[in-house]
Amino acid sequence: MSPSSVRVHAPAGTFIGRDAGAVAVWKGIRYAQAPVGPLRWRAPRAAPAAVEPVEAFSFGAACPQARNQFLDLGDGVELDEDCLFLNVWSPSFEVSPDADESDSGTPRALRPVMVWVHGGAYTFGAASQAIYDGAALSSFGEVVVVTINYRLGALGFLELSPFVMEGTTGEQFDTNLGLRDVLLALEWVRDNITAFGGDPDNVTLFGESAGAGMTTALMTSPAAEGLFHRAIAQSSPASSMYGMDRAQSVARKVLAALGMTPDRVGELRDLSADRIVEAATRVYNSIPSEEPGLLAFAPVVDGDLLPEHPIRVLHEGRAHPIPLIIGTNRDEATLFKFMKSPLVPITEPTITAMMTQLATENPDVVLPSREQLLSAYEGVRQRAVGMGIATDIGFRMPTVWLVDGHSKIAPTYLYRFDWATPMLRLIGMNAAHATELPYVWGNLDVSRRDFTFRLGGRRTGHEISARMLSWWTRFASHGTLNDWPAFGDERSTLIIDRSDRVVHDLDAAITASWGARALTFE
Repeated sequence: MSPSSVRVHAPAGTFIGRDAGAVAVWKGIRYAQAPVGPLRWRAPRAAPAAVEPVEAFSFGAACPQARNQFLDLGDGVELDEDCLFLNVWSPSFEVSPDADESDSGTPRALRPVMVWVHGGAYTFGAASQAIYDGAALSSFGEVVVVTINYRLGALGFLELSPFVMEGTTGEQFDTNLGLRDVLLALEWVRDNITAFGGDPDNVTLFGESAGAGMTTALMTSPAAEGLFHRAIAQSSPASSMYGMDRAQSVARKVLAALGMTPDRVGELRDLSADRIVEAATRVYNSIPSEEPGLLAFAPVVDGDLLPEHPIRVLHEGRAHPIPLIIGTNRDEATLFKFMKSPLVPITEPTITAMMTQLATENPDVVLPSREQLLSAYEGVRQRAVGMGIATDIGFRMPTVWLVDGHSKIAPTYLYRFDWATPMLRLIGMNAAHATELPYVWGNLDVSRRDFTFRLGGRRTGHEISARMLSWWTRFASHGTLNDWPAFGDERSTLIIDRSDRVVHDLDAAITASWGARALTFE
């Protein structure tokens, strides 16, 4: 074994990683059996302990998805249904140049653990994306970082449980497979992370966009109790989760796109993953046009893993009472306009359709009139009003509704990310969805194609990144922050910008318009 290698012995097996200087890294560790054949659309099953040492030097496959020109899944990373892998970065090892086959790493004191769930509208992305390289985060904060893959799109969130498989004795499909994948990964962390220098009793689950939605959802799931002890949710679409009727409607659309009827669902396991992804992508693209504001694939309120709608549980202060950092970016919706994505409604017709649907599904809530709604956006340019409304109903208001309840049972820290480089301001993206990611990970220079700093701002960017790395990792360590006031009677929000500041009741205007009661699509 090379002196640059690090060998650990865990219940799941012996894993050989790389000494990367400030940290050691293990990539492509299997935490679940391949979800193929009879295990497709079934709850994940833990991988058996590895009999032989595993060389964990490269990322595992990314989960099947349509290729996206805006998304680089990582050098040499392939798409494969056998995709349930995780990766570990740890600062907790001192590697001896005289290390041998039996003992190549000396663990120091156990470190806090941060488990990352990537975003991508529950349909795209992978833990292998360069921006999620955990070396900077791990070394800066002396934390163990774990990034995970989970099943995506129809393979991860298609609701088939009501349909009995043909040719069986009545066995059912399982629900919320992507969420169940995250839970199994957390169980792997609980059982194995000590070998990597991590503390299984100090785990922070964190994610962005869909990953943040899964994080806030799991804060309400009985099955997740005790598996993580703090949470960080960046731009959580916390209200974008649906009931069984809507989920079944999407399932029927996917079956129709495959030329199948519900009585033939048993044949789904014989189809290629590529064919399923192709059909699901057509449905994914059509749903936002047919029902503005909705996603094709998302966690489902199934009465089991998610007994109730998560936003309602969180708003009423009934989630697991764990410390939370949560926030949004000031200009979330501009990314979707830039990408020409229909996911977020920004035109007057689509916003009107969304509001009509919300009124239908929330009959006990008095929704704002058009005049009341527009009053919250006084001073905003006319063409930007739609993006403001989309940002608020998709991300900011669910966050505020959530914080109102959760802050009553646990320390809760609310932020808004306002920083934008000169280039992002020039093209009108500003502080768009996902633009905080490089700062959180300390990875401002991961791609030559990235134009973010082309007109300057890099020095300020590194200063902001250092502050965010400090907040995120200190929170993971202690669950409290002395230099960031928790949300309480003053309704404090930390504005993250060139110079940070605390603003009290930042969201008063939009809360007055949208109301204080959580709205949901059922």
